Amino acid sequence: MTEKETLTQKLRSGKPTFGMTMYSGSNAAIEIAGNWGLDFAFIDAEHTAVNVDLHLEKLILSAKLSGIAPLIRTRGTIEWDIRKSLELGAAGVIIPQVNTAEQAKAIVRAAKFPPLGRRGGDASVRAAGFAGPNFKWSTYTQTANEESLVIPMAESYEFFDNIDAILDVQGIDVINFGPADYSLSRQIPIDYSMSNQEVNERLDELIEKCHARGIKVMAPCIPPTPENAIKLAEKGVDMIILGNDVMFLNQGCQRASEAMKAVNG
Repeated sequence: MTEKETLTQKLRSGKPTFGMTMYSGSNAAIEIAGNWGLDFAFIDAEHTAVNVDLHLEKLILSAKLSGIAPLIRTRGTIEWDIRKSLELGAAGVIIPQVNTAEQAKAIVRAAKFPPLGRRGGDASVRAAGFAGPNFKWSTYTQTANEESLVIPMAESYEFFDNIDAILDVQGIDVINFGPADYSLSRQIPIDYSMSNQEVNERLDELIEKCHARGIKVMAPCIPPTPENAIKLAEKGVDMIILGNDVMFLNQGCQRASEAMKAVNG
């Protein structure tokens, strides 16, 4: 992805995009992912110590420095988290545990400027170029509405009970499928690989109904092998999450442990 082609533009072209989840709160992990050409960094503020503060700002700046689009998973449908993440320069927000159309409407209301939503505005923020040269409110709000991705998560049986009403909410750009929490909600074995028939069927249903409405789909690729990535792309997944930084640290430390044990006998 070049500087002239944003993540949103790449999605509109129909090309699959690739990223990884960042749990460690490490600037280096984000920059390394960008150096290797990944399209987006899924920065988690739901399950981690990361908050919407100066720490998150540094992570966003690391992404921008290395040419990878920063997407922030917030703590929930919290207007302040959504608005401030976007004002800090995030390319989009990922919202966990969305179960109803009312929640989806609240997310769009917080993330999009009128007429799509009711996002509060201030020009003295990074997203507005700090009201610098040639700043225009009309250009800022229109570009933000077109380029900032609103990504609710489908990670419960309640989401699928209400799927049509949720997807009919105007202003949703992408749905992120969460197989682990979906499995927890159904009290079935957790299956990130989605080999479980029910989990796989929910992803197929999501892709079909999202694409019929012009909405993109994000899903994890576990384990992140070329074969699995190809399968997801052929299935119709538009944004493929190729593992996470903690996973890769564990894999590296496992190899180190094996080397240590080989020496020690």
